Amino acid sequence: MSVRNKAVVLVSGGMDSLVTAAIANLNYSLAFLHVNYGQKTEKRELKAFNDIADYYGVAERMVIDLRYLSQIGGSSLTDRSMVITPHDPGRHTIPLTYVPFRNANILSVAVSWAEVLGASQIYIGAVEEDSSGYPDCREVFYEAFNKVIEYGTRPETKIQVVTPLIHLNKSEIVKKGAELNAPFELSWSCYKSEELACGECDSCVLRLRGFKTAGIEDPIKYRTLPQFIS
Repeated sequence: MSVRNKAVVLVSGGMDSLVTAAIANLNYSLAFLHVNYGQKTEKRELKAFNDIADYYGVAERMVIDLRYLSQIGGSSLTDRSMVITPHDPGRHTIPLTYVPFRNANILSVAVSWAEVLGASQIYIGAVEEDSSGYPDCREVFYEAFNKVIEYGTRPETKIQVVTPLIHLNKSEIVKKGAELNAPFELSWSCYKSEELACGECDSCVLRLRGFKTAGIEDPIKYRTLPQFIS
């Protein structure tokens, strides 16, 4: 039996990171990385991370603390004085839930760990087309970051950030996850609540719309449902 190469997968516990893990699992031995950065649903996201890691039998898992991101502030995900507003389909600006340069911080840690582990890939579930409009979810950002890795690691180190969902929309992600039997019931996407998902924030609405369009029922429970569902 051949030994599979190793990949570090960034697993927030959300739907996109779940499907990304399912894709990486097809070809790689997995190491899971999760970040606590003072987000309002930190405990629930951590539970989802561990549940997903258990499902895929991932022994190598790391949970890191980047709480300085909440000290820096500037995001309604981390600042208790800022309200996480309901989804606004007419919004064309970067939302208040954007955590300034978060993905660069997380990827830096992932590269350090990948270099030590000898991993060749770092998988992240970034989505450009159908995301909330975060600038660090764009393909050009990851192309640039791969250059940073090339210039900032040992000459013999060959690590690449892989974004398998970058050009998919939410319904395509749901269908891909269903095809791979990804356990959606273990994932958590809500920005606001750790009990019942709110059904109102950007993440909940985009997720629900994806399931609706894909013709698949979302297995998690919501406190309220958007009009296009009810």
